[in-house]
Amino acid sequence: GGTTMPKDYWISAYREIKDPAKLAAYATLAPPATTKFGANYLCRGVPQMTYEAGEKERIVVTEFPSLKDAIAAHGSPGYQDALKALGDGAVRDIRIIEGLE
Repeated sequence: GGTTMPKDYWISAYREIKDPAKLAAYATLAPPATTKFGANYLCRGVPQMTYEAGEKERIVVTEFPSLKDAIAAHGSPGYQDALKALGDGAVRDIRIIEGLE
């Protein structure tokens, strides 16, 4: 068999949600834009438990087939439209990390 490349993941951490309506607009636009690049939303919401320095902030974990797809999804016109809809409605960061397998 051939070798398979590890999948990549977007980890989105919301530090603050300032405008739930803007977040809802973003949440309507982002999935159709990213699924074109193979995005699979694995989980989203507020953690049930946190430990150590963990914060009870909204987290979204999205799986992509590759780093190339994850980066292309973020730069796509559809996702950029979703970001414009979010605007200043949330303080967050997105981290892209390669999976182990």
